[in-house]
Amino acid sequence: MASDGARKQFWKRSNSKVPGSIQHVYGAQHPPFDPLLHGTLLKATPKMPTTPVRAKRVSTFQEFESNTSDAWDAGEDDDELLAMAAESLNTEVVMETAHRVLRDHSQRRGRPELQEAPGPEQRLKAEAEPPSASGDLRLVKSVSESHTSRPAEELRKLSWSGIPKPVRPITWKLLSGYLPANVDRRPSTLQRKQKEYFAFIEHYYDSRNDEVHQDTYRQIHIDIPRMSPEALILQPKVMEIFERILFIWAIRHPASGYVQGINDLVTPFFVVFICEHIDAEDVDAVDVSSVPADVLRNIEADTYWCMSKLLDGIQDNYTFAQPGIQMKVKMLEELVSRIDEQVHRHLDQHEVRYLQFAFRWMNNLLMREVPLRCTIRLWDTYQSEPEGFSHFHLYVCAAFLTRWRKEILEERDFQELLLFLQNLPTAHWDDEDISLLLADAYRLKFAFADAPNHYKK
Repeated sequence: MASDGARKQFWKRSNSKVPGSIQHVYGAQHPPFDPLLHGTLLKATPKMPTTPVRAKRVSTFQEFESNTSDAWDAGEDDDELLAMAAESLNTEVVMETAHRVLRDHSQRRGRPELQEAPGPEQRLKAEAEPPSASGDLRLVKSVSESHTSRPAEELRKLSWSGIPKPVRPITWKLLSGYLPANVDRRPSTLQRKQKEYFAFIEHYYDSRNDEVHQDTYRQIHIDIPRMSPEALILQPKVMEIFERILFIWAIRHPASGYVQGINDLVTPFFVVFICEHIDAEDVDAVDVSSVPADVLRNIEADTYWCMSKLLDGIQDNYTFAQPGIQMKVKMLEELVSRIDEQVHRHLDQHEVRYLQFAFRWMNNLLMREVPLRCTIRLWDTYQSEPEGFSHFHLYVCAAFLTRWRKEILEERDFQELLLFLQNLPTAHWDDEDISLLLADAYRLKFAFADAPNHYKK
């Protein structure tokens, strides 16, 4: 057992960056495992090509610096306003939402109402307002009238339990920090950022065939057709858009370059933004050929910038050796050992290592584990939570694993356990399943986050 000092140190958040050239370590489909123990279970992973990320030759360091000044930059426009809102997020409101979801779920199924856990949660109000149209109207008003950090804070509160489809595109742009909180500045910001993105295309995209960038572009070109939903992704215009977005991002972010898994993070933004212009309930039925060319260009630019904002917060997931993912998987293992020792011990007894299934959960933010519609709902909350895609995602993964407790404990074979964990039966999940998962994750965060002393035995 680790010492108390080591345990405290383990739960500290690390902002360290790992220097060095970029190499692919593990792909989205091939989480690492011990080849000495289980070398015959999974097929050997083909060697990943290296990803050179040097931009075109420039004359001075200052010129290079100015050309890549946006790399890992999270401080543009009115991000500070949204950061202030994130810091002051009212936990009482979120906990009310979590317990309301659990309470409503129990009532609909005719079971006794769940009892609130003892401790700080008892400070919550005894009764919370049920979801209503007034909540949607308040969210619309918050989106349209936001001028200061106060409405931005309100927007985060209202978005935590789900964003109505009609206002989701602009809400995501605000929550991600892409759009400023000030309404008057939004049109000029959109115009400037869209123009800036296509200047990148003009400057960098032709270099995809240069020898120094061929491996990067080739890997992107290979990965995109493997994405889902296929009916959308395989449309030629969509493939071209994704290739441009991913290649430009890789060139503009030399700290990482392109790594498998980043490609999946484009899809939710693109789908949300294009559905603003297409009346289609089923994402698979979206035909981008019906979208005007100028609108499609704007969607492409908006998708690029919002994906970049997301990656700013999880950059160490994709730098050399992917230290962010390695650390989060270790934290997940530690957390599960505390919240469900029986499940943790069962996995250990059957030699199932967390990296073998949870690497993909972190690398792809659960996008390969749940339907796209569920990912979009999940991201409503992630963008409303401080450090949603990094810190809160850990608790969602813990809740997700323990959600399958019964099935895990019934499996008595290493291969069957691993196959189950890599192919969880979520095809029919909907918003209610995600809401219950988020409620459970928030309760875990409330009980365990920033409390290393709680783990002492």
